[in-house]
Amino acid sequence: MLQEEEDRFVEVKIGVQHAHRELVLESGLTADDVAKAVSDALANDAGVLSLVDDKGRRVIVPIAKLAYVEIDEAVVRKVGFTAN
Repeated sequence: MLQEEEDRFVEVKIGVQHAHRELVLESGLTADDVAKAVSDALANDAGVLSLVDDKGRRVIVPIAKLAYVEIDEAVVRKVGFTAN
């Protein structure tokens, strides 16, 4: 019997000024790590927010265009299946 495995990740939604859609990515980072990356980027007015998703794609947003960042740490993705 194969067991289901849970893969924990955070979902990050990034609002960008003058963009009709938000950027959504899933990251293997913790919610605290994402929050720190956002805080560090905001500390430099000319900086950028740079995050890598769970597939290795990098998202870079200039801080001057950042509208909001929403971090959802309660997301669990189930992987695998069970057989009786």
